[in-house]
Amino acid sequence: MNKLYIIKIGGNVLDDEKSLNHFLKDFASIQSPKILIHGGGKIATKIGDRLGIESKYIDGRRITDLATRDLVTMVYGGLLNKQITAHLQTLHCNAIGVTGADGNLIKAVKRPVGKINYGFVGDITPESVNSSFLYFLLKQNVVPVFAPLTHADGDILNTNADTIASVLAIALSKHFDIRLIFCFEKEGVLQDVNDETSVIRHLNGELYQQLLKSGSFHDGILPKLENALMAIRSGVKEVLIGEHTHLIANLGYETKGTLITA
Repeated sequence: MNKLYIIKIGGNVLDDEKSLNHFLKDFASIQSPKILIHGGGKIATKIGDRLGIESKYIDGRRITDLATRDLVTMVYGGLLNKQITAHLQTLHCNAIGVTGADGNLIKAVKRPVGKINYGFVGDITPESVNSSFLYFLLKQNVVPVFAPLTHADGDILNTNADTIASVLAIALSKHFDIRLIFCFEKEGVLQDVNDETSVIRHLNGELYQQLLKSGSFHDGILPKLENALMAIRSGVKEVLIGEHTHLIANLGYETKGTLITA
């Protein structure tokens, strides 16, 4: 089976031109088939502030009202996605910037209103992915670059980038031997949030449950870990959570971040 790298970039890397350019240079140099998924919440918040669109969060999750939906469509699907795609072209990486609406790549379900109305937010499963079209693009040596947007009934929906990455990995695991890599500014998952050297080098479901019960994980890393373990349970071979500057090191056998396996 061909190796496929599915790489999600987020956090402070997208705000910092130098860090992002360094990361994209490393990403472009990967010779195997690859997919990039990017976030961009902090940039959307900054531009929203300039436009007078207030960002509202509940439990760390953005509430996407109509004005915010238009904002994230412009920032994620327009500004950020096209800047990244254009930069990759200068590095001889034939990228195509997409949302879930393009080629019907990811069809979502608008999140039902429960105790909280999240607004224009899309929920997705591996069945949401048009994996045959994605497989075709990869076979043409095209590199898809996903903005964290999906669609349902003619509406663009805001969708968590980590979830998109893990759902793409699950959907394509029948075609490829996948390593899913979450890149951010920390070296990996820390056992003690105040100790940068406490990186957990290898994690599986059992150890995760033990550490979760003991309160080792801080809230920010939990959605990443939940997405990583969902991917592993659904047939993805390896998930790695690590620092964006270690991308090349984290492609191989000797990794620097946190490697999650079954």
